[in-house]
Amino acid sequence: MRRHRSSPEHSAVRSASLPAESDVVVVVCARSFKKQGFARRPARKLSPARNQGSTGTAAVKENRQGLSTPSRHPHWPPMPSSIDSSPSAAETCHPTADRPNRSLSPENRGLLHCVRQAMEIDLRSLAAMRIGLGLILVGDALLRAQDAPAMFAPHGMLPPDLVRQYLGGPWSWSVALWFDPAWWGETLLVVEGVAGLLLAVGVATRCTSLVAWVAVVSVVRRTAPATNAGDVLLACLLFWGMFLPLGAVWSVDSLPRQQRLVGDRSPETSGTTVTGIATAALVLQVAAVYFSAGLSKCNGVWWSGDAFSYALSIHDHGSPWGAFLAAIPWLSPLGSWAVMLLEIVGPLLLLWPAARIPLVALFVIFHAAIAILMDVCLFPAVGLVAWMVLLPTAFWDRLWGPGHVQATPSRPAASTGNRPWQNWLCATCLGIAVLAFLHTNGPWRTSRLTPGIRHAVGLTFLEQDWSMFGEIRRQQQWVYGRAVLADGDVVDILRAGRPLETVLPSSGFHGLGNQRRQKLFWELPKPGHRAFAESIAATVARDWNGRHSAQQQVISLELHGGRLLDQPDPGTVQDVLLAAWPPRSSRGRGNLDRLLQASPRDTGASAASDAPVVP
Repeated sequence: MRRHRSSPEHSAVRSASLPAESDVVVVVCARSFKKQGFARRPARKLSPARNQGSTGTAAVKENRQGLSTPSRHPHWPPMPSSIDSSPSAAETCHPTADRPNRSLSPENRGLLHCVRQAMEIDLRSLAAMRIGLGLILVGDALLRAQDAPAMFAPHGMLPPDLVRQYLGGPWSWSVALWFDPAWWGETLLVVEGVAGLLLAVGVATRCTSLVAWVAVVSVVRRTAPATNAGDVLLACLLFWGMFLPLGAVWSVDSLPRQQRLVGDRSPETSGTTVTGIATAALVLQVAAVYFSAGLSKCNGVWWSGDAFSYALSIHDHGSPWGAFLAAIPWLSPLGSWAVMLLEIVGPLLLLWPAARIPLVALFVIFHAAIAILMDVCLFPAVGLVAWMVLLPTAFWDRLWGPGHVQATPSRPAASTGNRPWQNWLCATCLGIAVLAFLHTNGPWRTSRLTPGIRHAVGLTFLEQDWSMFGEIRRQQQWVYGRAVLADGDVVDILRAGRPLETVLPSSGFHGLGNQRRQKLFWELPKPGHRAFAESIAATVARDWNGRHSAQQQVISLELHGGRLLDQPDPGTVQDVLLAAWPPRSSRGRGNLDRLLQASPRDTGASAASDAPVVP
């Protein structure tokens, strides 16, 4: 390539136009400015100190305004030494003077800034969520292991064939249903616990999140009749966590050597916060849970203020502490309205960055109260972790305290470090979740989703039905197991052999054991769950006989579901036989034999037995 050289005359002209001993005025041809579309900028003086020892060409290239001057051909005419500063010249140099202003208004810019800030997540908040989810996975695996033989055995409470029918199709997949033996389900519990431990310490977080999500979805669907909202929310958080840098800080993956071994991708820049489609999906998921729950409570029971006391009853989901508060008359209206207000307005306040810290504090207190006052399995713990991820950068910066030097000071937001196909996949899944949310909470709730969307929701397990305690009936319900023992005693086998109470058992659902069993027996009277009643009765009787002597063996067992109704008459008791063991034979024997063998010991077992009974 030939290089053009300047003539001596041209060099002399340039040197003469830019003296080195005095202040130099950087000038640019007005015609060149207009051609390139730049507005005229005022001339700037360079200090002699910066100009000493510089040629005219170097002085022209000095430009702190970010404007680059085009390279000059040696045969171009010399640049003028000054530009007319009259207003007419300035107007002619402005190429966009008569163009419409398409910039956003200050109000729109402020709204977009708030939305962007609302979708940003601090890396330390992601790490806190990762640690919390890992501990929950370990605890869930240990708690489920107590009932693993009864829940996962092919002849246990939840036979695999009945569970497959309950799920309704291959799109509602579960690795736990690949094989029927109990050891296969127990193996998945081990996988869940190990994945939770690795997730808590931050080892291969992307891969570990995927394994944990598969294990949780498989176990939850294998025990579908005993599933609650906390299980579904746990799976959703793990799903969105697969697209986020959960191991960026406070993890083994954050160590340089471990990153080389594992190969996890770090964010594209070293920012303290990350933003992207995955962070937006996680924030919207948390908001959707509570906004949907709040909308479902907009009915007469909640507006009247009675829902709070019914929900905290021990014959619903209340603990003994909850039952104590439910007995305070003036507290029920305040509690009902406060819960509605918090669940509807709280998610909307996420768009206000200044309210983030007090809002998270309110929901932390809310979930702590749920854990104390109610028996709802994992939901309080999972909800607490879900709100921890929304803690802003200001919280963590203040947490270190004065005088503490952070290893990585706060920086602008970075991307999540995902590849393009990962972002497209995350965006597609977010669209599926949005459609499921709109269907559940919109006017189309009574209609069925189209097969394609329904299969996509089943495949991703992004169910968005969060109508928790939305429809609370003015009733109290219970279950009991009337067992006749070999020595003639009649006991409640579901409550560890206590004396039988057929109406409003004193311990309520809280006396049925762990919260998984409470949820299972709470759902059992519903028509969609009664198919499991016989297998549950057989498993309960078999477990009892395996732990007691011959004199206390169960001869017959009946599972009953009862409700105390206000209609047609106040105090009406409805008692329904759900299942019996041993089952009735092909000749029709079994139920009649149990009726004839009824012992007079269980007559008048409850003080409320004089209430009218509706079969």
